Amino acid sequence: MSEIFDSLSSENRERRSQVHDICRLFSRSPSKGNLTKLKRLFARVGSDLFVEQGFYCDYGAKITMGDRVYINVNCTMLDGGEIKIGDDVLIGPNVQILTVNHPTNPSERLRKTNLIDNVSIGNNVWIGAGSIILPGVTIGNNVVVGAGSVVTMDLIANCLYVGNPADKIRVLD
Repeated sequence: MSEIFDSLSSENRERRSQVHDICRLFSRSPSKGNLTKLKRLFARVGSDLFVEQGFYCDYGAKITMGDRVYINVNCTMLDGGEIKIGDDVLIGPNVQILTVNHPTNPSERLRKTNLIDNVSIGNNVWIGAGSIILPGVTIGNNVVVGAGSVVTMDLIANCLYVGNPADKIRVLD
């Protein structure tokens, strides 16, 4: 069930501004020092997190990363809600992980509020290049999401999913 989230509050606007500055700094110069600043944004960071340049998030504080997570170039995480990433996860280039949505009712949308739904990614998951993970999705352990897929619903463990919307192609051995 979606929660209402006010991204336009002064507190949230200020936090986003600070976080975006850190993300831009890391993208311009993905040094160890700037990676350390980026990691400090997150609620939890496991061992051996590797992030390529071009990483963006809005708040950081609701993102948890497991051990041995690899995030390729130009990853965007809109984290008004929680994003939980398990151990040994590979995130391809240009992947978007979104927890924020807007009301579909036109009069409700005029209020400029957002809706948030958490995203959870299990262990040993590979998310292919250009994939989009939509709000409220849970991805099970050992899942492969093919490049360019749009994940609109929960994905059960040990399967390959591809397409828009992502569809189960087969069970993985």
